[in-house]
Amino acid sequence: MRALRLHGPRDLRLDDIPEPPLRPGTVKVKVEWAGICGSDLHFYKALPYPVEYEHPVTGEPGPHTIGHEFSGRVTEIADDVTDIPVGAPVVVEPTIFDGTCPACLRGETNLCENSGFVGINGWGGGMSEYAVLPAGRIHLLPENVSTETGALIEPLTVAWHAVRRTDLQPGETAVVVGAGPIGLGLLMAAKAQGAGTVIVSEPNKARREAATEYGADLVVDPLSEDLPERVREATGGRGVDTSFEASGAGKPAVDSLIGVLRKGGRAVTVAPCHPVEFSPTTLLTTEIVYTGSLAYNGDDFPQVIAAVADGRIDPDALVSSRIPLESAVRDGFDALIEAPDQHVKILVHP
Repeated sequence: MRALRLHGPRDLRLDDIPEPPLRPGTVKVKVEWAGICGSDLHFYKALPYPVEYEHPVTGEPGPHTIGHEFSGRVTEIADDVTDIPVGAPVVVEPTIFDGTCPACLRGETNLCENSGFVGINGWGGGMSEYAVLPAGRIHLLPENVSTETGALIEPLTVAWHAVRRTDLQPGETAVVVGAGPIGLGLLMAAKAQGAGTVIVSEPNKARREAATEYGADLVVDPLSEDLPERVREATGGRGVDTSFEASGAGKPAVDSLIGVLRKGGRAVTVAPCHPVEFSPTTLLTTEIVYTGSLAYNGDDFPQVIAAVADGRIDPDALVSSRIPLESAVRDGFDALIEAPDQHVKILVHP
């Protein structure tokens, strides 16, 4: 079968490799759609470990098939799998964890001491014709959710988990800094979880327009407008209850993240960014909660699938391009690096 494998920095190759065999407790998925994620681009540009590195859970050395946002249909099941029918449309929850460390035993599998991802650390990946995965990492898609939409579930779940981290209450207000795929997901997730007013800050015009399309109550250009001032105007001088940083833009974004909050509000960093200078006295004098959110765990995936199925989230317009596997490097990875503002989400069809 064909598989797009990462052999090193800027070295993605479309290889011909054997189809993966079934193992006990696994299912074989014929991949239909796979999304290109910002973390995929990070690994493509600068693989942070030797290609031959073996992840402690998968035990597989590279080169690995890339792609962790993917969906497809089940073609085979192992004898000991009884709850996933052949032919079913499914989405993959790609986190890898050992299940035995203290974090896993608390149910915080996203914080596993040996964490990893399908499509980065082994067990195949979305940029291939087939993948064999543990049955516990597979979620059935309802009849009214296509596999194309299913490929968007994983990034939406990153956003959903971040919103859950704030204990958002119905009618509360929020600011999202950055309107890339995760930022737009945060907007949709916040609305689906009951937010009243959601304000989005984004310098790119096309992404501001996308935020408006997805229901933002106010969209601000931080390059020409004072975001905290606009937020105070919109909230009667109060500030918002929650804020989310999804841009990775460093100090200006973090200043905005904190500056828009009411006293006692909650701020969440969702995107990696460069270190910034921050005074803990800010926490002391305002009693804001400033935390982070990493991936997802528990019921996050089923909750997002349910929200898409019942129409609380409609993510299909996130897809800006659909390309075949043969052109994934040129028209996908390289295109996103060279012109990131021209795309929201590129899907690959193996």
